[in-house]
Amino acid sequence: MTATEVREPEKELRFTRAGQARLFWVLSAMLAGVAFTMAATAVYREINPELPHAAWALLPFAASVALARLALRLTRHAYLILTPLGIEVFPFYRPASGMNVIFWQEIHSAEVAPDRRLLTLHRDAGKTSGVRLTLLPIRPDRRELLAKAVLGRLGEPTA
Repeated sequence: MTATEVREPEKELRFTRAGQARLFWVLSAMLAGVAFTMAATAVYREINPELPHAAWALLPFAASVALARLALRLTRHAYLILTPLGIEVFPFYRPASGMNVIFWQEIHSAEVAPDRRLLTLHRDAGKTSGVRLTLLPIRPDRRELLAKAVLGRLGEPTA
């Protein structure tokens, strides 16, 4: 078994940053269109010498490729993983070294905002200590599943 394989994948729920990736996919497509248009209009430079050279299309094309790679990374890699041990939270930068595990035993209660944009994990009954996680990077249709999974694991009613 390699380090990237999950031992029991049926016992975890993985939530990616696919909601966040949508913007980068759209920007990548727009820049690809700009690059294509610049390259296509360069054929008419003999008629209108003010048109840019076809080589200028490489700049938006390179930016399009970079944004597509970022969007693919956001779509594939996890933001939150619910495991039997707890909730693993992966930051945007350096996720392997900055990962945070919140064990189920540490969580006293949890709240999900009515608009499903914020998850609050309380560590004590007084709700003075805890973790607040934004759910905006997760696709909106997956936020409901996350709320049910976390609240169901803690034995709280889902509202």
